[in-house]
Amino acid sequence: MPSLPSSPRFSIVVPAYGVEAYLRDCLDSLLDQSFGDFEIIAVDDCSPDACGDIMDEYAAADPRVVSLRLAQNVGLGRARNAGMAKASGTYLLFVDSDDTVLPGALAAIDRRLAETGDPELLVFDYARTTWDGRTVRNKRADVLTSADKPVVTLDEHPQLLDLLQVAWNKAYRRDFVGRWDLEFPPGYYEDTPWTYPVLVAAESIALLDRVCVHYRQRRQGSILHSSSRKHFDVVDQYERVFAFVDAHPRFDRWRPRLYDLMANHYRTVERSPGRLPADAVAEFRTRTAASLAAHLPAGHAPAPAAAPATGGRRAKAGARRLVRRAKKRAAPLKRPLRTAVLRTYYRIQRMLPLQDDLAVFAAYWNSGYTCNPAAVHRKLLELAPRLRTVWVLKNQVRVQLPRGTGRVHPGSFAYWKTVARAKFFVNNVNFPNGVVKRPGQVHLQTHHGTPLKRMGVDLAEFPTALGAMDLTDLIRRVDRWDYSLSANSYSTRIWDRSYPSSYEPLEYGYPRNDVLVTADAAAVTAARRALDLPDGTTVILYMPTHRDYLGELHFPVDLERFVERLPDGHVVLVRGHYYYTDPGRPPAGADAKARLVDVSGHPSVEELYLAADCLLTDYSSAMFDYANLDRPIVVYANDWEMYRTTRGTYFDIHTLPPGPVVSTEDELVALFGSGAWDTEEHTRERARFRARFCEFDDGRAAERVVRRIFLGESAVPPVIPWADRPVPPRP
Repeated sequence: MPSLPSSPRFSIVVPAYGVEAYLRDCLDSLLDQSFGDFEIIAVDDCSPDACGDIMDEYAAADPRVVSLRLAQNVGLGRARNAGMAKASGTYLLFVDSDDTVLPGALAAIDRRLAETGDPELLVFDYARTTWDGRTVRNKRADVLTSADKPVVTLDEHPQLLDLLQVAWNKAYRRDFVGRWDLEFPPGYYEDTPWTYPVLVAAESIALLDRVCVHYRQRRQGSILHSSSRKHFDVVDQYERVFAFVDAHPRFDRWRPRLYDLMANHYRTVERSPGRLPADAVAEFRTRTAASLAAHLPAGHAPAPAAAPATGGRRAKAGARRLVRRAKKRAAPLKRPLRTAVLRTYYRIQRMLPLQDDLAVFAAYWNSGYTCNPAAVHRKLLELAPRLRTVWVLKNQVRVQLPRGTGRVHPGSFAYWKTVARAKFFVNNVNFPNGVVKRPGQVHLQTHHGTPLKRMGVDLAEFPTALGAMDLTDLIRRVDRWDYSLSANSYSTRIWDRSYPSSYEPLEYGYPRNDVLVTADAAAVTAARRALDLPDGTTVILYMPTHRDYLGELHFPVDLERFVERLPDGHVVLVRGHYYYTDPGRPPAGADAKARLVDVSGHPSVEELYLAADCLLTDYSSAMFDYANLDRPIVVYANDWEMYRTTRGTYFDIHTLPPGPVVSTEDELVALFGSGAWDTEEHTRERARFRARFCEFDDGRAAERVVRRIFLGESAVPPVIPWADRPVPPRP
């Protein structure tokens, strides 16, 4: 483990608020640097999520990380100030907690500083990364290569003002910051009165033509995408810029340029769609006009505003689109007659009124009556029996639906009529691209597990896992969601990151887990008897996840050998991933004499959970559901490095385990042979795990969903605190 230097080269301030889903990536990008002479001051700005806990975790694991938790939320600027106050390094760097620092960046920054005699300021480059995996370098990268000498001032290289004026693309000598008593202000646009004084005041500025930071362009969640009166703060920030110039008259020569930058910034804020509330635009215009009048330099002719797109330009752009569309349609198309008829039929059905009493359900790409959609459906039949329900199921799926429930096959006339007319849509994946969401229709995305592995647009960095998935098509499907269900606040943050859109998160718990939380001794006994498991047997339920890098059903454990080496009285139930489960396969039951039983076709994984004494898994989301039972969980992580390299993960299962984590079969056999799979230490680990990931699973998730979505009730049953919930009995 690296040691903490007494006076590090760099102090890196990382403030965080509401970025649990991104923070680990940010910190890992710093701690994995080849250059190690730094300290990280991670500032929890009283974040409502687990940012503070993550910072504490990293601080406990690496002495270079300092976790600073603020008692109240103070905003990004003041959080940076709090971090600066703790800094001891020669240079200061600021990293936003949803961005990442590229490998080798700190070494390159240190090398450039040394080459240029440790200047007061170093400016380096960045690239924007988008939700669909694209990386676009700063368009003004030429500013970093066009200086006449290695170290300049702003007078010698005024093009520096053309760069994006942010705090995180620079390294600042700490004595320079202290000498000028620089600090960040409160409010939005806090970088403005920091970066302009920094550039104006610095007497030595070095440049580094290297992308050091990936600037994440979030599809939602940025203040630039928020409609708020807080955008008026931009006026206050420029007042601070000119107050700095007023206090230092020798910088008067920069007034005209700063004035033009201010005017352009005001125009940008005003013209950005949705940034200002509609009823605030006129007031904003009045405020900015007064500011511009107050700071107009004598004899200065303001720079002309960039001309918006003219009607002629728009017409030409529209014409080009029409030409492209015409060419595309002119291409020879061979479509089966039935497909053409179905599409016409669907269009006609969409012209008819919605049926407000109709709900359509599906799960796992129409492969069964299962998971969260099935649990919601059962509760809907109980609380709102007047509503009609239809399930989308493949032809070969053999399942007994509740009485009165309709069934349609994907792509049939009945299917297209249903999706055209239904008001409610419930799925744990997505409905196909061809489904058009009509005004008034409501889509609920229930998901199908708490994610350890990367999901959605986060797969852009993992081509093996991404496969043929088109992220643009994915986001179009996500944009249909009205509601997204979460079992814990951790998942809420991950869904916000991996499926960026404007849906409303519902932190209600997973309906499929209701039966686990409310199970009594009779339910546990019934589950064991349904599987014909002998009394006194120790039942291990083995559920490994899918591995993208293999692409086929794979059991990391040699099952026959593993079972032979287990003590007498142990039975292993094996359930393969649903990717490989035949929906037409009859349900499996246990053989009382067998010690290894395939239960991949069993219709209820919840029943398997209730029957098992222990869950053996690897990186499957099954662990998060099973944790509701407070029974032992063993993680067999024999290919952890390969898995997280090819699929990616949101946290390290070794640092936040639900129980023992082993990497070899010998360790696994020894664990069960000695009884070490169920110890007090693992009970404590499991308690931490349950508190984090079973946060909203209290047995009433399905009821909350039905009352909110289908009955329109705003007041739903509150979540029972984790500590007050009963724990289902063990077998």
